[in-house]
Amino acid sequence: MAKKIVLSCSKCASRNYTVPARTESSTRLELNKFCAHCNGHTVHKQTL
Repeated sequence: MAKKIVLSCSKCASRNYTVPARTESSTRLELNKFCAHCNGHTVHKQTL
């Protein structure tokens, strides 16, 4: 079973997205994604 990374919005802390984990990395993943709660594109960071 593939591991998944959960992304949460940096403004409202809503956990909106899951992406498959490609590699084991020591840095946290940050992507610019659309947040339906904020109604705009915001930075989404990897949660633990």
